Amino acid sequence: MTPSERQLERERYRRHRARNRGAVAVVSTLVVLGGLVFLVAQSPGWPRVRETYFNVGDARAVLPDVAKAFWLNIRLFLVAEVFILVVAVTVAIIRVVPAPALAPIKLLATIYTDVFRGTPTILVVFLIGFGVPALGLAGLPTSLFWLGVIALTLSYGAYVAEVLRAGILSVHPTQWASGRALGLSYGQTMRHVILPQAVRRVAPPLLNDFVSLQKDTALLSTIGLVEALRVAQVDSGRTFAFTGYVVAAAFFIVATIPLARFTDYLTVRSLRRENGI
Repeated sequence: MTPSERQLERERYRRHRARNRGAVAVVSTLVVLGGLVFLVAQSPGWPRVRETYFNVGDARAVLPDVAKAFWLNIRLFLVAEVFILVVAVTVAIIRVVPAPALAPIKLLATIYTDVFRGTPTILVVFLIGFGVPALGLAGLPTSLFWLGVIALTLSYGAYVAEVLRAGILSVHPTQWASGRALGLSYGQTMRHVILPQAVRRVAPPLLNDFVSLQKDTALLSTIGLVEALRVAQVDSGRTFAFTGYVVAAAFFIVATIPLARFTDYLTVRSLRRENGI
């Protein structure tokens, strides 16, 4: 179908407005950032701050060690993410299952989410990292890597479980009825009908939790894991400068920005789908 002249005029106007808005956004951003850079560079303490935090020579010296240690952060994130999803899905399903016989397990699941959502992650890391080996029981892990994974799983599993539970409860009851009407069991309905819809609805907050998880792998330096933050701490103690921290922060930023932008994309797509755009 050939668009009318009126439609073409509207499209030209929209393109023109988009270009103008983009130009204004770029100019205003450059002006603000340029002003901030000028103010910081003209401050009396800037030379000392630059030497302490942004020394190019120190950055080059510590960069290989931080990069090598950051691989441990990535592995912690990937392994913990898998276990977190397993724990979260299990807890979320237990809390929504309408089975009176599961009341004790539902109570335990509720206590788990309340306790670990109310406890700071760093305290969980301390309790697991130092408390579990102190028990001296056979069969318990002693590897700092796995103790860190357990601590992150317990902490973030509670958050992600509540996000998934909210997604499951947001699915309209008619979807349950439709699945059962097709002859699916409760478990099959949950697996094939409810969970896919629930995950799509809560994908943005789930990804936000995983962005936080990537950053919180640095907390495991408190129990002795030599990851990026720990390497930066060692370098700072040796050189009495903080450039290593800036280098470590840059690695975390580079790792989290793609996931954050993907989260924004999913959020916008979800809003467009809801609004029929």
